[in-house]
Amino acid sequence: MTFSTDIDTDHWQQLVERSPTASFFQTPECYAFYKSLSFLKPFLYSVSENDKLVGVMCGYMIADGNILKQYFSRRAIIPGGLLLDENISSDALQKLLQEASKELNRKAIYIEIRNYNNYGTYKTIIESTGFNYLAHMNIHVPISNLETTLGGMNDSKRRQLKTAQRAGVIWTETTNPNDIQAFYDCLSHLYKTKVKTALFPLEFFQKLVGLKNGKLLVVKQNEKLIGGMACVLLPNNALYEWFVCGEETAEKAYYPSVVSTWAGMECAVQNHLPRFDFMGAGKPDNDYGVREFKSKFGGQLVEHGRFLYICNPKLYALGKWVVSKMKSLKI
Repeated sequence: MTFSTDIDTDHWQQLVERSPTASFFQTPECYAFYKSLSFLKPFLYSVSENDKLVGVMCGYMIADGNILKQYFSRRAIIPGGLLLDENISSDALQKLLQEASKELNRKAIYIEIRNYNNYGTYKTIIESTGFNYLAHMNIHVPISNLETTLGGMNDSKRRQLKTAQRAGVIWTETTNPNDIQAFYDCLSHLYKTKVKTALFPLEFFQKLVGLKNGKLLVVKQNEKLIGGMACVLLPNNALYEWFVCGEETAEKAYYPSVVSTWAGMECAVQNHLPRFDFMGAGKPDNDYGVREFKSKFGGQLVEHGRFLYICNPKLYALGKWVVSKMKSLKI
């Protein structure tokens, strides 16, 4: 059994193609994308058994804000969950998590694994290495043909989509720099006024559109951008809604958020993908308007959760207080 930070790309891609927990976020393409970004530090760990690659952890280190806030918000994020071979042994999975935790322990206050697949089979093993399970919801929309996908939507959302289309609202895929900037401006406004968490810099979106499996879908009315979605896809698997926004000041009949979501679903149809993944629907015990909105598009509510490993409990507790206080003071 071997733990490594160096992976043969061909073997890695083969694991992506056969793994039941595959997602875009654990692919060589995604890791190369992370490496191209100036504002985060990617990491990559793997485990092999009998010279066969059976587990991969791909993620990034990031921190937000000024120097003080960065110190208290240092975190390691593993989007998508672990990439695992169907027959990985308990020992190999434990080794991957234990060795990766040792490597990241010196750099991060906490490590968070965000699951986009079902890890129920591995939950006990993962928890045995110090990771705590946190309930977190998501919505998966099954995708087939256009008619069936449209028919699965709530009646009101289907009417809103048709109303917007009659008003001349359209969506297109783009790599145009002006569209990227306009989308980013719309998304930034959403994050400042509603989401109120840090947003990746413009660089992220400029480079995402250059990926083979990265897309920016923009929603326009009379040539004016009023919404859109930045998404990625894993061939034969899923399209993931990474970032989405709709212009709040747009005319009511334009329904930019509805059209933006539909753009991702229709793009999934066009790319013959079996699933549209909303990438999160909040904590189950909390009222969450976004979950209510997403639930109207014909998907299945799932709880695949997250795994949290706290590297430094004292700094984690203090950091939560400091970041919350700075957020309330708008520092």
